[in-house]
Amino acid sequence: MQIFVNDEPVTVGAANLAEVLTELGYTQIRIATAVNGDFVPASQRAARLLVPGTRIEIVAPMQGG
Repeated sequence: MQIFVNDEPVTVGAANLAEVLTELGYTQIRIATAVNGDFVPASQRAARLLVPGTRIEIVAPMQGG
């Protein structure tokens, strides 16, 4: 299915947000996620089902001063 991740088109086979993150390699870092503009806590990612055209934003914290 075609979705958008950080405004880039991506084709994935996953059906929910948790599976998409695994498929895209986001398993080893802490991130924040939003689906269609709504924040999705880590505890709810597996329950968040996706449809074609879904827009996902992934943000990773940055270190520095």
